[in-house]
Amino acid sequence: MKAIQQNDRWRWLTAGAVAVCLLAFALLTGLLAWQGMRAFWPQPVDLYQLRQPDGAVLTLLGETVEKTRLRHDRQTAENKDSGTVTRYLIKTGNRDVAAPDFHVILSRDTLAVSRPKQAMVLQRRSGGDALGWFVELRENDEILTARDRNALLQQRLSQVHTLLRQASDIRRTDMARVNSEMRALEMQADALRSKGAFTLQTQSQYQANLAALQRRFSDSGAQLAALQKEIDRDVLILRDMQGRDLRIPLAQIVEAWYPNAMTFSEKWHHFMRQVWHFVSDTPAAGQSESGAFPAIFGTVLMVLLMSVVVMPLGVVAAVWLHEYAGRNALTRLVRIAVVNLAGVPSIVYGVFGLGFFVWLIGGTIDQLFFAPALPNPTFGTPGLLWAALTLALLTLPVVIVATEEGLSRIPDSLRQGSLALGATQAETLWHVVLPLALPAMLTGLILAVARAAGETAPLMLVGVVKMVPELPVDAIYPYLHLDRKFMHLGFQIYDLAFQSPNVEADRPLVYATALLLVLIILSLNLVAMALRHRLRERYRLLTQ
Repeated sequence: MKAIQQNDRWRWLTAGAVAVCLLAFALLTGLLAWQGMRAFWPQPVDLYQLRQPDGAVLTLLGETVEKTRLRHDRQTAENKDSGTVTRYLIKTGNRDVAAPDFHVILSRDTLAVSRPKQAMVLQRRSGGDALGWFVELRENDEILTARDRNALLQQRLSQVHTLLRQASDIRRTDMARVNSEMRALEMQADALRSKGAFTLQTQSQYQANLAALQRRFSDSGAQLAALQKEIDRDVLILRDMQGRDLRIPLAQIVEAWYPNAMTFSEKWHHFMRQVWHFVSDTPAAGQSESGAFPAIFGTVLMVLLMSVVVMPLGVVAAVWLHEYAGRNALTRLVRIAVVNLAGVPSIVYGVFGLGFFVWLIGGTIDQLFFAPALPNPTFGTPGLLWAALTLALLTLPVVIVATEEGLSRIPDSLRQGSLALGATQAETLWHVVLPLALPAMLTGLILAVARAAGETAPLMLVGVVKMVPELPVDAIYPYLHLDRKFMHLGFQIYDLAFQSPNVEADRPLVYATALLLVLIILSLNLVAMALRHRLRERYRLLTQ
């Protein structure tokens, strides 16, 4: 009875710890969602009239980001006044003409506050939001007139966005493909020259092919110039709070809206569009300065490549340790090394990956296979492949320990029964032991993915960058470019939080990006957990 009571206490203690962990995770996710998603909801725009010390009246138009009640004591020779005052943090935008775009004002200096329904907010591709009043729309400096100016603006914005996508496609596909073919042609010619086989016939073929590629590139450039001319023709005139007329090309505008005149349904549709812009836009393509798609793509691709590398290595090492190595000094030494590797700081793995993978292996590959391209490195520079290998090395101890733990739980009677029926040790391992150990292998994969997806320090040394001109996967052969650099959500969080020139404006994006990273890790783990549960149920009867 006493043992049962002790077991009950441990069960309740374990359940309480799990409940606390789940509650902490739910609160963390809720905080990230609230602080991050509120940035995409259209906030009302307030017009403040402020009293200046010289008696003049200053006008401020902006979003009220924060309200704080402060206690103050103010005494002068004429009167005595003490009480509370409200401090407002106002985001006025227009960073390029009226920096900074955040202002702090006090309620005692405020004469009047209103919410004009005609106040417009423009989300720009760079420079932050612009706030003001819509004056007119111009095409080649000619004023466009329409009964519904807002409908005309939305129509022209849609046309400009279509043209921008076409221009981006020309740059990323047609011109990039021609550049790739020209580089390959030049490398082939250099190889022939080094061998002394660059004859008059091959030189003539080289010049003809080069001329054809140059014509294709020139045609694509002409198409791009025509599109750019059509993109740059439309300009919006916005009057700011100081009465200045700002010329904003429609090519710089992502979306325009009147926050004080929107209904709840319109705000909800605007919120969904903003979230979609955030997760699908590409900053390198000029879509938006806050687009997170390249970072999402780079994070998922790197984790998948890391998993492909670490799982075979970890499983083979665990099988050797548990099934073949036996109990000797070498096995004990290897296990000690595995445990120690699990405790090494991640930045040390980054330094090792830079020295061993990038400089040694990558430099050797360049000398053997890409000598014509030197001194410009191909694989002898940080890239996606080396980042995946570095993280595979970092997470290898986790997979080894989890897999070996799963192998130790398989009853020896199953191995002995298989051997008694005439199967070899290799057949027993392949057909009996490994299928039963699959849930443990997936547990190791879950832990490896959770650690690798959140790492940032080693990636800064072996491939991750702030901005990439192109993704590692495209329509150009060989389609998957392991030598390219990539973006990562963890590094984007670090850059927005500590390296941004306007931290206050980018703070909501930090929360939104962190929420994306948490959701991606959670999604990958849920998929692996579902597979583990299915495999565990399939082989449950064999282990009983």
